[in-house]
Amino acid sequence: MKILLALDLSTGSQVAVDEVAMRPWPAGTSVHVVGVADTEKLPFAPGVVEEILTRTKITMNSAAERLEQVGLTATPHVLTGDPRTKIVEEAQTLGADLIVVGAHSGGDIAGFLLGSVAKAVIRTAHCSVEVIRHTHRAPGHHPGMRVLLAVDESDYSAAAARAMAARRWPAETEFCAMSVVDLAPSFLQAAFEPAFIDPKGMEEMRELAVQRAQSAITGARQTLAGPGLRTSEYLSVLLEEPKKAILDQAKEWHADLIVVGSHGRRGFQRFMLGSVSEAVAMHANCSVEIVRS
Repeated sequence: MKILLALDLSTGSQVAVDEVAMRPWPAGTSVHVVGVADTEKLPFAPGVVEEILTRTKITMNSAAERLEQVGLTATPHVLTGDPRTKIVEEAQTLGADLIVVGAHSGGDIAGFLLGSVAKAVIRTAHCSVEVIRHTHRAPGHHPGMRVLLAVDESDYSAAAARAMAARRWPAETEFCAMSVVDLAPSFLQAAFEPAFIDPKGMEEMRELAVQRAQSAITGARQTLAGPGLRTSEYLSVLLEEPKKAILDQAKEWHADLIVVGSHGRRGFQRFMLGSVSEAVAMHANCSVEIVRS
């Protein structure tokens, strides 16, 4: 497995290094520790540019040494340019399977991952992206991780479940397979076109939606059961947006990581269908991975 660990000089990046070092990755995993110095904004300050490059190099080398200490193969890289494009380009050049970035514990994206950069990486990366946040575990929390896998009936969710099943995880890690029955469209239709709504037909649509969501959960649990992972399930049938249901369940369940599958679309269609995964990644109080197969 090839991981691109994108770092800056913030404390959020150190959290990302610690998290990567803590997890048991597949045998042969290599980590490319990448720091992007956006020196193009400082063309008339050579002293400042030199200082930024020096500090970035020291940070990347230190992170690589930390990962080497736990048995990972790690290589430091220092790049210059716009982080919004350089991170994604480097990941594609390396053939990375996963881009890992760090964020402040409060939920705001840190350092070079301020706003547009984080969104650019999430939106344009060809591979999976994980935004790591430090989480405070609840009293009595078991030593493993709590991973909330949000699924629907799509092939992309199935691919996300397979990707998680193929990973190694800390002992006693527990997965919760969650699906959301999004009744909001039906609710809006009933509100604006009451004369054309067949109550029986609406109930049948609702039952079918619940069945599809339950089927997605069952499929995900079966996939995760293959390597012997512990699983539970949660079905949300609420008149609220899926992203809110996912964020609420992650907070209530004290999840360490939320995993969602990406529909992989681009342009306007991607914007509409990708809004859930992007919103979850940007606003969760724990780490989030968007899986691309």
